[in-house]
Amino acid sequence: MATISFEGETHGELVLKVRRWLASVEGEEEGNLTTHEAIEQGAELTKEALRIIASAAPEPIAQSEVMKALTSAGYKATDTAKQAMVDGLDSVEEVTGGSVVKLARDTSRNAVYQMNTAVARQILKSLRR
Repeated sequence: MATISFEGETHGELVLKVRRWLASVEGEEEGNLTTHEAIEQGAELTKEALRIIASAAPEPIAQSEVMKALTSAGYKATDTAKQAMVDGLDSVEEVTGGSVVKLARDTSRNAVYQMNTAVARQILKSLRR
């Protein structure tokens, strides 16, 4: 019997991972993200990076109270920054009637493509070493 599992610290993380998986299975793009979804995914990516970094440390360091405190502080800082960005964008959207957010959304495809190209080049460089 086939099984699939997802790991996450929150319900929201699990929902995002399941949505990504379903979209990939169905051969679809995830679609356009709202600004809030993009911020949420960025925050979850940062938290995942923190988790990976912490787990890559040697066992005595990874299990130390200092590493646990630093990881926890990183999670809290990420959540605080995420909330500040969401609140800030909500304020901007309210003041401008959504025009600034729409303009940013309209140009996001090109910016994402450029970012992905740069990331791909960096990955290729590291693989060639």
